[in-house]
Amino acid sequence: MNKETVILITENNPDHLELIKQGLRHAGLHNEILLFVNHGEILDFLFVKGDGPKRKPNTEYLLILNVDSNSIDGIQILEKIKQDNELKKIPVIILTDNDEQKTIEECNNLGCSTYIVKPTEKRDFEEIVQKLGCFLSVIEITSIK
Repeated sequence: MNKETVILITENNPDHLELIKQGLRHAGLHNEILLFVNHGEILDFLFVKGDGPKRKPNTEYLLILNVDSNSIDGIQILEKIKQDNELKKIPVIILTDNDEQKTIEECNNLGCSTYIVKPTEKRDFEEIVQKLGCFLSVIEITSIK
């Protein structure tokens, strides 16, 4: 992954958010990371709405999205991204504690790049995120207009 690729992380658990950031850094990724604690913020960013930060044209983005098991918001975000002609190029990695087969199938059918279930043990979670970082370091991403 190009070092100019911006990593977007949507995660409502502050502990998990910090573990993800640390794991990606330990894997050698020094990309810009933008954090979003709720789904409305990421939609505003991607669709260039609201008062907060906005996505920039001709930039490579990768989204790590938590699909909360108590809500379908994450699935709706994935659906909106993959229905948009520009945004559908953004790779979306689902990183969640939701291991329901129905949700996994729905996210895969909508076009998520990868679906990862968070391990319950902190050490295992750290290891998974570091492996994700290693994987991300070798993939290619397309910029969006």
